[in-house]
Amino acid sequence: MTGKLLGAALIVAGCGGFGFSMAAFYRREVQGLRQIIAALNIMECELQYRHTPLPELCRCVAREVDKPIGTVFRHLTQELEQQLRPDASACMHAALHIGPELPKGLRDIMEEFGNTLGRYDLPGQLKGLEALRQLCQERLNTWTENSRQRIRSYQTLGICAGIALAILMI
Repeated sequence: MTGKLLGAALIVAGCGGFGFSMAAFYRREVQGLRQIIAALNIMECELQYRHTPLPELCRCVAREVDKPIGTVFRHLTQELEQQLRPDASACMHAALHIGPELPKGLRDIMEEFGNTLGRYDLPGQLKGLEALRQLCQERLNTWTENSRQRIRSYQTLGICAGIALAILMI
């Protein structure tokens, strides 16, 4: 009997943990999108008013934006300064592999960002930043719609699924 209760408790804890990890993933995705938007805003201002070179621009973003996106920009700065890669896109790809593990959605956005880095003149670069910012804002709006209900649902669903499984096992 004690073994069954222990097993049931472990099942509830495991499923509940999964629900809470889904909620944490959701929060990380939203936080990452906000960080990318902040980085794009900084880059646009720096490019418009100072015409900052790309490595210095990335260093500035790395100082201003929190982890994990700031860490990616720190690695990107190092890659750009070392000049081991043929272009900024390859440097971004390398920085993403060196840097922290990002959720797939954020990684895709950063890859897209890397594809436009340093390829165009100033007006083209600004248009690319604006298009990427709009994409991020749309995704952020989608993710934040009813976010409290979604997070609570993930957590509740995990616990309820664990209780249901525990009942079936007993």
